[in-house]
Amino acid sequence: MRILSGGEALAAVERLAARGTEFGELEPQVEKIVNDVRRDGDRALRRYAQQWDGLGARQGFEVSSKELSAAWKSLAPSLAKSLREAASNIRTFCEWQKLNSWNRSRRGILLGQLVRPIGSVGCYVPGGRYPLLSTVLMTVIPAQVAGVKNIRVVSPKPSLEMLGAARMLGVSEFYRVGGAQAIAALAYGTETIPRVDKIVGPGNAYVTVAKKLVAFDCAIDFLAGPTEAVILSDSGNPDFVAADLVAQAEHDADALSIFITTSRKLAQEVAGSVSRLVTGNQTAEESLKARGVILVAASRTEARDWANRLAPEHITVSQQDLPHIQNAGSIFVGDYSSQAAGDYASGPNHVLPTAGQARFRGGLSPLDFVKVITVQQLSAAGLKSIAPTIECLAAAEGLPAHGKTIRVRCEHA
Repeated sequence: MRILSGGEALAAVERLAARGTEFGELEPQVEKIVNDVRRDGDRALRRYAQQWDGLGARQGFEVSSKELSAAWKSLAPSLAKSLREAASNIRTFCEWQKLNSWNRSRRGILLGQLVRPIGSVGCYVPGGRYPLLSTVLMTVIPAQVAGVKNIRVVSPKPSLEMLGAARMLGVSEFYRVGGAQAIAALAYGTETIPRVDKIVGPGNAYVTVAKKLVAFDCAIDFLAGPTEAVILSDSGNPDFVAADLVAQAEHDADALSIFITTSRKLAQEVAGSVSRLVTGNQTAEESLKARGVILVAASRTEARDWANRLAPEHITVSQQDLPHIQNAGSIFVGDYSSQAAGDYASGPNHVLPTAGQARFRGGLSPLDFVKVITVQQLSAAGLKSIAPTIECLAAAEGLPAHGKTIRVRCEHA
């Protein structure tokens, strides 16, 4: 990994902080796919699924309940146990995150909020080079905790392990389609796949562009780009730091891996450890060579500032740095908080904002699957108490009929 300091490091931070999820060159191709599926439904979906998803000529889109059950029964006991434990941890954390309905009464005015689940959700699970069965847990469980009744999972070439995980969670709708065509099917519906109210989950560039294109017709979580890992440390174990950088780099050749420190000695030790640990991991080697960097800051304050400007998907910090981190998808504190723990089983979600989106949102949670509906109930006395304010503001806006709705009620109270 390159070690940068001074002006070179600052320039790198500025360049990386300005990164975005830009896939403009793919939009015409993806738009055609989306429009084809929207117009022709199953016919277009089958054509694309046979071309790219490996769907057999006589194979149906939907995975049957019999197939799901068989997949679960086929899993090795150790994997089944691990899935159960991870699911339990994720579900517990989601329960802690839930929003509640409430109401308050003051001067004859009852105000409150109702928390209601979204009616239907589509969970996209990557199934290409790395079939992410853990993403089944991370997308389905928060939707279940939120109370979503209709949960549809889509994935190209789903592995037995992925199908088994879905069966364990009680998923009843699983479709073996992926890519932009799957996003279009979820957003607009086909003869086989009903449309959903919201689509969540990570995917490749085609999936991301498709989510962007359908976002005005179907809600989405966010546009997820390549994996990002930042580690901020002045005295950490170089092997621990290097291991996390290599692990996140193996997700994708475009993954972003950054170590920030004020210690040039530690920077050199981490670089050496990365060189040892990455050997033989081709994807990680490509990623770290192209987008891996070690930044040496002049002070701890500058290091923290760089971390916040980067607003990374994952960040590892010390306990003393934690209060200073404002922008991150998920924060890992201390030497033994491996970022891979969050990828699989500690409880918080691994579907996280990338490309600087951590400046304004966190990871997927039950909050993404609910609507907060406000409620207000005014008594005659309550309305009278704020009538002058309403009438004054209505007059100032030139909307006399609004003021009239207040006066007509007060006159009859």
